[in-house]
Amino acid sequence: MRNVMFYVMTILIWGSTWLAITFQLGRIDPMVSVTYRFSLAAVLLLLWCAVRRLPMRFTWKEHLAMATQGVFLFALNYWLFYLAELHIASGLAAVIFSTVMVMNVVNGAVFLKSPVDARVVAGGALGLVGIGLVFRPELTSFHFGDSGAKGLLLCFAATYLASIGNILSARNQKAGLPVVQTNAFGMLYGALIMLGLSALLGRSFAFEMSTAYVGSLVYLAVFGSIVAFGCYLSLIGRIGADRAAYATLVFPVVALVISTIWEGYRWSGYAFSGVALILLGNLLLLNRKEEKKTCQAGRAATPPTTSPDTLTA
Repeated sequence: MRNVMFYVMTILIWGSTWLAITFQLGRIDPMVSVTYRFSLAAVLLLLWCAVRRLPMRFTWKEHLAMATQGVFLFALNYWLFYLAELHIASGLAAVIFSTVMVMNVVNGAVFLKSPVDARVVAGGALGLVGIGLVFRPELTSFHFGDSGAKGLLLCFAATYLASIGNILSARNQKAGLPVVQTNAFGMLYGALIMLGLSALLGRSFAFEMSTAYVGSLVYLAVFGSIVAFGCYLSLIGRIGADRAAYATLVFPVVALVISTIWEGYRWSGYAFSGVALILLGNLLLLNRKEEKKTCQAGRAATPPTTSPDTLTA
């Protein structure tokens, strides 16, 4: 039940962040906006850890692991995403980010030696086709010009960095690092990296006091960073990076629903067909979980025929 809650919260929150990011683009440099976002998120999360009196002492090697996760998951990848959305539509960026599921399967097999689940691959393939149908207008109207090509490359690079961050999170959780504290320190290190790069490159640290900028910054820091990442990375530790990444195929649909309400998006037959394929892919994953539970229950109910060790095989 907790996995379902984490899954739904990740989808709903990240489905809305694509719109929120557009309010961050404008007069403030993207690198500086990312610095502000994760600085605020890190401070709030560290305060939460202090209030809850969570263990905060870690070895330098553990801090290095958290910093590495932070660089890939809370710094460079978001900077590239912000830059990408200056050149391509946010809907297309959401479609490209959906390929993180495929990247997680490949990177998990390469770096974590995780087995490749055929149903995850099949569900992911259905989901990607569905995403393609949902965002068919954006894909068909895309022009591979200089600006479009730059945005596309930036988006794929950002997605790959995010996938590496997912794998690092899975490895850190297997090593016993707690999600909340790891996120707190990871966001802090990520913000410090962005701060250092911004200063080194001479970026202006101006701040926009408009309601849109401040409101979107707070929303992205609290919900898009602290809450959503807490849920998503917990899912990675519980069900694996490949299945957790399926959420990335669903939240673009949430973004479309929001667009329908706020921007007057009109649903087409392609869009409805695409959503149906995404849900079908999701059903494949859910059925796999149910079958796994049934098999485990069956093994537990069967008395051992040779020795108690057969129950743990």
